[in-house]
Amino acid sequence: MFNDGLLYFPKNRYNLGMTLTTAIIDSGKVLIQFIWDLLYFPFWWYSRGFWGVLKWAGRFLLRQLNTTGLLVWVQNLFTPMFGQHDWAGIIISFFVRCVQIIVRGCLMIFWLVYIVAAIILWLVAPVYVLYQLVFQLTL
Repeated sequence: MFNDGLLYFPKNRYNLGMTLTTAIIDSGKVLIQFIWDLLYFPFWWYSRGFWGVLKWAGRFLLRQLNTTGLLVWVQNLFTPMFGQHDWAGIIISFFVRCVQIIVRGCLMIFWLVYIVAAIILWLVAPVYVLYQLVFQLTL
């Protein structure tokens, strides 16, 4: 197997014609797979890809809802803060929580608008890219 420290390859085993044939066959397979991916892309984008974006959007909004704690503030709206059960404590707690709910609600509306814009961008992006491609090619 070894000849003076160099690897010995049998002459019959590595045939140039066979290697060239294999390279041509593999190149054809790669080309067919590329064409298939190019044709399948729009169907994936508006089906499985869009479903993935919707799942991401739902997870993102739930994470933001947990981060802001909006539901906790709404649930405890009529609970006095710091255990003060006199009228002044109840009234102050109610108005403080109303301000907190309004601010956190505005923050959630911001995130909702952000998510809706991202979904619209997802739907419009391929059409816009195709339009720009055709527009640039016709100049």
